[in-house]
Amino acid sequence: MDQIALLVLSCSNLPFTDYRLISSSRPGLNRSQSSGSRMVDNGSRPSSTGHYFPLQNLSPKPPTTKGKRNRPADIDTRAVHKRPAPPASPKDSNVGGLEKPLPFPQDNDLFPPMPGYESSTSRHIKALLYRPLSFLSSLCCLSILFVCATARAIRQVCEEKFLRVTGHDPDAGRPFLEEERVRAEARKNEEEAWRGKVDIEEAAGMDYVPTEGGKDPLVNDLAYYAGRVGLEVEELKVQTEDGFLLSLHHVFDPKECIAMSERQRAARGPEVFTDRGPSRPLDQSRMPKFPVLMVHGMLQSAGTFCSHDDNSLAFYLCKSGYDVWLGTNRCGFQPEHAFLKSTDPRMWTWTPRDMGTRDLPAFTSRVLAETGFEKLGFVAHSQGTTQTFIALSKGQRPDLGSRFTVFCALSPAVYAGPLLKRWYFSFIRSLSPLRYNLTFGIHGFIPLMVFMKKIIPGPLFGILGYRAFNYLFDWSDWNWDRGIRGRGFLCSPTFISSESMRWWLGRNGFAKNGCILASEEEVAAEEEADEAEDKMNSTSSSTPEPNSSHHSVRPWYDHRAPPMAFWAAGKDELVDGPRLINRFARGREPDVAVVHSETLEDYEHLDVIWAMSVIERVGERLRDVLWETCDVRDKCRTPKGCENLEAWRDPRKNQGVNKVD
Repeated sequence: MDQIALLVLSCSNLPFTDYRLISSSRPGLNRSQSSGSRMVDNGSRPSSTGHYFPLQNLSPKPPTTKGKRNRPADIDTRAVHKRPAPPASPKDSNVGGLEKPLPFPQDNDLFPPMPGYESSTSRHIKALLYRPLSFLSSLCCLSILFVCATARAIRQVCEEKFLRVTGHDPDAGRPFLEEERVRAEARKNEEEAWRGKVDIEEAAGMDYVPTEGGKDPLVNDLAYYAGRVGLEVEELKVQTEDGFLLSLHHVFDPKECIAMSERQRAARGPEVFTDRGPSRPLDQSRMPKFPVLMVHGMLQSAGTFCSHDDNSLAFYLCKSGYDVWLGTNRCGFQPEHAFLKSTDPRMWTWTPRDMGTRDLPAFTSRVLAETGFEKLGFVAHSQGTTQTFIALSKGQRPDLGSRFTVFCALSPAVYAGPLLKRWYFSFIRSLSPLRYNLTFGIHGFIPLMVFMKKIIPGPLFGILGYRAFNYLFDWSDWNWDRGIRGRGFLCSPTFISSESMRWWLGRNGFAKNGCILASEEEVAAEEEADEAEDKMNSTSSSTPEPNSSHHSVRPWYDHRAPPMAFWAAGKDELVDGPRLINRFARGREPDVAVVHSETLEDYEHLDVIWAMSVIERVGERLRDVLWETCDVRDKCRTPKGCENLEAWRDPRKNQGVNKVD
């Protein structure tokens, strides 16, 4: 092993050619207003226009300071080398090359630069060494996970059997047991009554006519589950500024909208927020619906919002009267790039920051272009909130906030929960960078998870998926409809880069710092400030100001941040949502207006999207917040149930003080 490690390290001294983006743009959406330039390691400045340049014949780099690894020593900026990108499909001519400057987020200790993979020779040698080793270690990790998850499942089954034998009902305490039985009976009747289509007479009295039905085959197909509730889904392709091709799903009522053609759904890019209009002509005969974009959590996909029939948030918002769009982050189930192959390590040098500063603008830009609106309502879950909190922060891409009327965070993943102290996460945190690469490779993180999904039947994979996630994250189905539990796990896992998982769980990552936007020292300082403020409040006879000590904690956001709303889970062991709510309640983000904040004490991490009561506990208020913050209420249709809602007033604009939930 040591000899292999030395050989890998020696590869880093080979001459190399790589494509890096050198840009003078500051973070934001308006490149024309950017100024200045970015210094490289040797102190030289790039040219005033940003391009992809080939980095040629670089000598070995001297030791660099912390957080500055793998920076080029010298760059030839005298010539531009264009890289034409192939189309996303044979009929597609919209995919562009990466020749223009990108907004450059700031690197720091929390977001260090990604590694550069030198010449093709060095890159191939590393891939040849890492891939077989990481494959074996991944197989070992999955085997250990399978054994541990199976042992836990056997124990749980035995405990349930023992309770039944002794005359006790293990489900007696479940809050939705009767409702679950009612829904199971209704699904059974619908399956038996399905004859391939709905009768014409029966369809006449239905607002949404199902086009799919019968016994659920348990497939990873958004269009199929949309058809079961009388809706349709179309998949568009989106190209990010750094070349990734993403899936963007549009949920719509087939009575009101005609599906796009293949060419209309093809990728656009890489520019974002251009003056380009919609691919499909807008319907001028009726008022449009306000657009809502939703982004999923880690290892999941857009299907997580669509897997529970009418109890799905995406379908609920669509039937309420919103124009719903679902984004699946880079790589997903099938990694696609404009010019890189999935075997190229350079395709995997990304973290949640890239999802926020690259994927999210691409999604937002395409939705706004297709709908004709200037802003949209944004909803995210778990890692989807992480990438958004990062993107909106100072020094990253805060101007993106001007495109959102509101940012609704479900199970916001900003502060770490106690679950990350478990032995398997601690093991990853203990690995050195080299040992991490040898264990998990430099491509996707344990890609065997995705490949196994392709060969294991859906019903079995749904069971295995739940058992694995139940063991790893302590998620239970206590509040779920167990009859359709497997559907949610067919929407996962997706590909995720090893670098991304290193950022989450590595020795200098989120698990160690305890926060996505603060160092370990800053997190400790905030805790001390909280304690000092609480002590002062308990001893003070007068009521103190809510932001009396916020000056000791660094704010993450400025005036460009959009209004925000939070739904945290009280029993979430993976992340600490209530702590984030506490930060805003103490006034530590004075430039952010909070529209709604709520801790659902009996909810776990996934309950905010999958609980049987999610529509009543989350969906209805989410629907209202999206409409209250809509800034073009006179130009679009009012959603059902929002007819009497007054517009929310932003206190930052001195338009009155709005009550905060």
